Amino acid sequence: MIRPRVLSLLLFSFLVMNCAAQLPPAGRTIDLAASDGATLKATYFAAAKPGPGVLLLHQCNRQRKVWDQLAQQLAGAGINVLTLDLRGFGESSGTPMGELEKWPGDIDAAFQYLVSQPGVKRDVIGVGGASCGVNNSIQTARRHPGEVKSLVLLSGGTDSAGRQFLRQAAELPVLAALADDDEFRATVDVLPWIFSASSNPGKKFVHYATGGHGSDMFAVHPELRGVIVDWYVTTLIKTPGRAPVAKDGYPLPRGSQMLALIDKPGGAAQAAEKLAEARRRDPKVVLFPEVIVNLMGYEHVQSGDIKGALEILKLNATAFPDSPNVYDSLSDAYLADGQKDLARQNARKALELLASDTVDPEPRRNAIRDSAQQKLKQLGDGPQ
Repeated sequence: MIRPRVLSLLLFSFLVMNCAAQLPPAGRTIDLAASDGATLKATYFAAAKPGPGVLLLHQCNRQRKVWDQLAQQLAGAGINVLTLDLRGFGESSGTPMGELEKWPGDIDAAFQYLVSQPGVKRDVIGVGGASCGVNNSIQTARRHPGEVKSLVLLSGGTDSAGRQFLRQAAELPVLAALADDDEFRATVDVLPWIFSASSNPGKKFVHYATGGHGSDMFAVHPELRGVIVDWYVTTLIKTPGRAPVAKDGYPLPRGSQMLALIDKPGGAAQAAEKLAEARRRDPKVVLFPEVIVNLMGYEHVQSGDIKGALEILKLNATAFPDSPNVYDSLSDAYLADGQKDLARQNARKALELLASDTVDPEPRRNAIRDSAQQKLKQLGDGPQ
């Protein structure tokens, strides 16, 4: 017979051991050295046995600790996790957003630390990011195509190279998540467009009416962490690099469908036809967001595809004929193409529309005015 006191002690010991077994793995703070000597802070969450790894990259108005609970859950599920403070954020040295060109090297230093840890399967790695962490995650996968087997993207976008990578990376499953009340309104159009670029048949989209931006969604939808854990368990442990083919695809909003069309070679001309047709039914219809198409035009300018830039920016001017900014941007493209008269003409059009512009806030109007006037000064008053 066991005495009551002994029974109580045994029961207490059992409860203590049982609770300890259920505690999520604690993270270990580490210092990483960037190539230029800057100190980057990170936290490593080790799984109890050998397994894959995940690198989590925060959004640009937060820091690495937003991932702590998710990282603990992933470690408990058998996945080693590293969270990183970007340069200038959290406990890392540097100036926030001051040295963006160094981010790839910093992230690769974190990536190499993760894959070098004992027990981490270096060729079975997942990367996840929120907001600016979305582009950082996609670019990391571009740099490590043989190792990255899965992506998680929360409320963000990427550049033309990132979109092209997703189109070609048919073997890379992507989980994306978004809330309609995102504080950065453009994200609601951008992420579905990015998601549509992925050619992987097992990609998955999580859509909420409310929840906010990036990792802020966890506070409103704590179940999202479980969705992400299940995603990484599937794509990194059960079937590395593969996810079940989705039965019901996410229906892209019309704006995202148009962005996907414009992003294709020759797509601007097709979009112009669709716009003309829609305008015959409704002269005020809006088929795509002005700001994002404007950025697409500049991407083509920067890549040297001036013809493509002109097609996209002329489409934007047709869609938004009362916007000073579309003409200022079109002026930039004409100037880059050496068409000085048309550059001058569109800069003047931007200044004319600014006089009656009540949509753009004052700082934006001032920026457009400065840009247009600077080009006119550069071009001179008369035709050239």
